[in-house]
Amino acid sequence: MAIKHITIDSLVTRQNAAEKAMLAELRSGNYTFDNPLVKLNPYFVNPNAAVVLFNTPEEVAVTVRVLGKEKEGTMEHTFPRAKEHVLPVLGLYSGYDNTVEIELYRGAKYTFTLTTEPMGEKVPELVRMETTANYLRDEIIIVSPALDDYATGYDYKGDVRWHLNIPCVFDLKRVRNGNILIGSHRLLKQPYYMSGIYEMTMAGKVVKEFKIPGGYHHDQFEMPDGNLLILTEDLRSATVEDMCVLVDRNTGEILKTWDYKDFLDPAKVAPSGSHDDHDWFHNNAVWYDEKTDSLTFSGRHIDAMVNVDYETGKLNWIIGDPENWHEDYQKYFFKPIGDGDFDWQYEQHANLITPNGDVMCFDNGHYRAKSKENYLLNRDNFSRGVRYKINTEDMTIQQVWQYGKERGAEFFSLYICNVEFYKEGHYMVHSGGIQYYDGETSEVFAVFMKGDPKVDTRSITVEVLDDVKMLELEVKGNFYRAEKLHLYHDCDNLPLGDGVELGEMGVTLESDTVIPCESCGEEIPEQYQAYIEEENDRFTFHGTFEGGQLVMMFLENEEEQHAYFISTAKHRFAAMCVGTFVEKDERKVACAVNKAGLKGTYDVKIFIDEKKYETGLQITC
Repeated sequence: MAIKHITIDSLVTRQNAAEKAMLAELRSGNYTFDNPLVKLNPYFVNPNAAVVLFNTPEEVAVTVRVLGKEKEGTMEHTFPRAKEHVLPVLGLYSGYDNTVEIELYRGAKYTFTLTTEPMGEKVPELVRMETTANYLRDEIIIVSPALDDYATGYDYKGDVRWHLNIPCVFDLKRVRNGNILIGSHRLLKQPYYMSGIYEMTMAGKVVKEFKIPGGYHHDQFEMPDGNLLILTEDLRSATVEDMCVLVDRNTGEILKTWDYKDFLDPAKVAPSGSHDDHDWFHNNAVWYDEKTDSLTFSGRHIDAMVNVDYETGKLNWIIGDPENWHEDYQKYFFKPIGDGDFDWQYEQHANLITPNGDVMCFDNGHYRAKSKENYLLNRDNFSRGVRYKINTEDMTIQQVWQYGKERGAEFFSLYICNVEFYKEGHYMVHSGGIQYYDGETSEVFAVFMKGDPKVDTRSITVEVLDDVKMLELEVKGNFYRAEKLHLYHDCDNLPLGDGVELGEMGVTLESDTVIPCESCGEEIPEQYQAYIEEENDRFTFHGTFEGGQLVMMFLENEEEQHAYFISTAKHRFAAMCVGTFVEKDERKVACAVNKAGLKGTYDVKIFIDEKKYETGLQITC
């Protein structure tokens, strides 16, 4: 008897079919302004969105309005003239009978009710929202996950007005066409390397899925020409999180690659407290500055922001504490000047370049030293947003602004977080990784203590305008970054037509060592709870094993054999920026194999300790 085999259609495929059915229903029925077709969560992933569809005899502009629980909470948008109207309804309250109005330009108004499902357990619990309707207006603050919760957006009252129900992770950015970019929900490799990124409308429709050969992690950036910088890694390398690629927005083709080992020697950097040889750089941000035609990367595990020339990849400068760095790199560091306060940043995140060339980041401050004898405990430390003014002519640096140091340990995040620059004097500082154990600031990642009732996590997002705090959002949980967005955008908010899957995830690395062994002819024992999930571009073996068991997967046919090592070790990663995919039961393992590079039909066999078992399944690539 074969093990369980689950076939999964891609999200893009399922959404395309649902949209076709929705449009066919509209066009085959008599749906009018006062008898519209309404679809709640039509793209499956945003329970706080709907689409209203109808026809009008003449071209007319239409306003869609979700009435707030109070007047200031109303969300609305006016769509351009058309006869066929397929309009996104955004900003619905969770678990609520929402009153929705559609209004013709200088014409009639029709009102209906949309009842949304209650918030699930993976929608983060609000602790407090301190702001005013006049400040936040019709914008929302979206936090993207670092633990078990889903990406969620809050209005000025702290009400949930947008959230996803799939674990899309890492940074969420709005691009110029009004869509958002966010990591896919498909895990390529533990702990958090994803298949790529989604370009998604706020209603949840995936317009494009970009698959990346080395997977995606942490950050992405829209270039002036629309192409995308995406952080990745080389699956053939012994190191991770030290590569960036430029991706063609229309085709998914990799146009350019930056390997950080080309401008930094891993043996000559000064490690942070979280450094290891495998994850020597740990890049968590990328920023392109058009004025200097340069890229800035944030290396958490070297306590440094590194700037390189876009075309050549040549090193321009390094911001960070120069202690313990090799003499070859000392000339690239800045010398602090000025009479004000100055602190270097440590294990920072989310670097950006302001319009005048200053450099900002979230200074996590983890360890806050380059030498072990000077390391600080988390409870004695601080995190902050910081802005530095740099002079690349005389290589000087001055700290010109910070927020968070004065709040001490209550604002301390040993990982993740971000800052946003809106305009001069107007900033966001998001401390998303606040962790406590038994009421005290934790020295251990919360993800490694999943299920322990003594663990408590928080995320605090602050906005300041001319040094006056205008907003503070606190929620339970840890959240990678926060972004402030309008739900609607001036561009078309619901582009119709098939979403597309672009690029590929590359050839999965095979095991260097293959155990010569014939199949024992037995089926894999039930105790291992084995099953396979198959998608159009990959398949994933799942099983349950004790730590240290030797497990390998074989794909075999008459012409060839492919072998993949399945780790059963209990990992303790030096950084855990997203713990969403870490199993509470450490015995559960998964091994994903991309179909790229494979051609034909293969028998799937599993080697466990001393035997090669049959699964009874075949995979065709």
